[in-house]
Amino acid sequence: MSLHPVIAEVTQRIAERSRATRNAYLARIDAARAQGVYRHKLGCSNLAHAFAASSAEDKASLRGNVRPNLGIVTAYNDMLSAHQPYEPYPERIRRAARRVGATAQVAGGVPAMCDGITQGRAGMELSLFSREVIAMAAAVALSHDTFDAALMLGICDKIVPGLLTAALSFGHLPVIFVPAGPMTSGLPNEDKAKVRQRHAEGKASRAELLDAESAAYHAPGTCTFYGTANSNQMLMEIMGLHLPGASFVHPNTKLREALTDAAVYRAALITALGHDYTPIGHLVDERTLVNGVVGLHATGGSTNHLLHLVAIARAAGIVLTLEDFDALSAVVPLMARVYPNGSADVNQFHAAGGMPFLIGSLLDAGLLHGDVRTVWGEGLAPYRRMPALDDAGTLVWQEVIASGNLDVLRPAGAPFRADGGLRVLKGNLGRAVIKVSAMPADRMVVEAPAVIFNDQDEVKAAFERGELDRDFVAVVRFQGPKAIGMPELHKLTPTLGVLQSRGHRVALVTDGRMSGASGKVPAAIHVTPEAIDAGPLGKLRDGDVIRVDAEAGTLEAKVDAAEWAARAQTHVDLSAHHVGMGRELFAGLRNAVGSADTGATIFGKHDHHHAADAGSSDHRPERRPQAVVEAHHHPITEPSP
Repeated sequence: MSLHPVIAEVTQRIAERSRATRNAYLARIDAARAQGVYRHKLGCSNLAHAFAASSAEDKASLRGNVRPNLGIVTAYNDMLSAHQPYEPYPERIRRAARRVGATAQVAGGVPAMCDGITQGRAGMELSLFSREVIAMAAAVALSHDTFDAALMLGICDKIVPGLLTAALSFGHLPVIFVPAGPMTSGLPNEDKAKVRQRHAEGKASRAELLDAESAAYHAPGTCTFYGTANSNQMLMEIMGLHLPGASFVHPNTKLREALTDAAVYRAALITALGHDYTPIGHLVDERTLVNGVVGLHATGGSTNHLLHLVAIARAAGIVLTLEDFDALSAVVPLMARVYPNGSADVNQFHAAGGMPFLIGSLLDAGLLHGDVRTVWGEGLAPYRRMPALDDAGTLVWQEVIASGNLDVLRPAGAPFRADGGLRVLKGNLGRAVIKVSAMPADRMVVEAPAVIFNDQDEVKAAFERGELDRDFVAVVRFQGPKAIGMPELHKLTPTLGVLQSRGHRVALVTDGRMSGASGKVPAAIHVTPEAIDAGPLGKLRDGDVIRVDAEAGTLEAKVDAAEWAARAQTHVDLSAHHVGMGRELFAGLRNAVGSADTGATIFGKHDHHHAADAGSSDHRPERRPQAVVEAHHHPITEPSP
């Protein structure tokens, strides 16, 4: 199937607008590649420090310059269910590396916070900025310059985007992301949501709610709903940064261990010391990013990636815009129904064919760039296959040709809906995004009076006072990245959901985030410019009629133009949000951060305006002629590239 013309057109637009910055980026990473990673060039004291604690076998390898050394950057902690399985990974990776004549060292750790724990709390105001901290921490780890490739151990919301940003800063290195997988299914997500709504109405006790939450989140692995963490895993696979089919295999299983070993073997083979050099900075190009956006639309993925993918693209010298998301959403069908966009969880999605079926069907429909380079080789074709262990315990891959459950996963030609369910909204209130894939058809347009809040806790308080039992648009402002770090406002979902279920026409408008769990209540989020930055939300008053129109793509305050122009901005004292729980340490990030529509990042804010055209660069860098990786008998059966 030839490439869909809109996919081709959007990709070409991205490439053209990014030409200068992309060429400058490629020139920079190719210069780093030319310098090489030669441990024997280090001073003897430097080198001795680098392997002082290594085994005698590893020291012998690290003294020379012909064996690959793999840097491990880990987000392990045992508070997060998704990251707890990483505890034994470093030793397993070291053993696997030795089997192919390589070495591996933990280069460093990065923080990994859980938005599920910090929801509605002060710590959530550090959440988005933790992505930048993770990127910087990973860069510190890799800055020792003793590694030929890197393995990234990270799963959840900001961790993967932060690790990928850092990896792209070291774009001359091959990098493979190594997942840990989802927890087994517990209490169904819809049942959990019902208890949450009952608790919001005062009909369920705290003990009942805690029992339900504990039954839903009950074991090692990612949460099973399709939020940002599992959207991350989808992206790493469809962008070719995971091994084929690796995303949703349970932790602590033989298959999971075999896939981890295989990632190590592959990382050793794709360094500049071998014949298949695959630097991540060349792998992640405009086609790869478009494939990621297509995957996001096809699965109804997290709205947080309207920030993260834009920021990731900038780290690779590529200018991705909200309009690109909107244009692609119009032609990419919604193929999956996973909670909150359906009743299934990610385990049911995987059992139905998961990523291999999704990728295969999108390729057949001409909706993916199949000719991209991946960590597995040339092209996405191997990603049509699901990993398994044969009778001898050998890792093999089998093609998935049909969905095992059409209520969960459908082919591109017979989708749940014809578009991807993400929209860009524009109007006199600024630019925003809205996720409509789970919204009822009769809620695509909401027009109602505004109720203004400057803090999310005010919404619940007004609800409990009985002031919100009517049609209204909740405006929660001063939540943007410059104001208080752009927290997720997911704890508003039960309250607004209760009101919508009572038949009221309600919507949310905010310069904050609504998380990967954005669901059935219309939510115009990421409003730019934010209120603290002289954004139009600061002009709104209680009672102003607001129209949130996901069909026409508009976000309007129905206020007389002359009156609107004359209105003064509201000013709010946010000092209480800037101290305590470590928030005072993040003042520099709040002051430096860019707008939501450019990724809400502190990195590269001016690159796209000032980078000079550094000339063209070959997308397949010259490989070093000497190759001395000891592949031995490669202990996996590879899917054909």
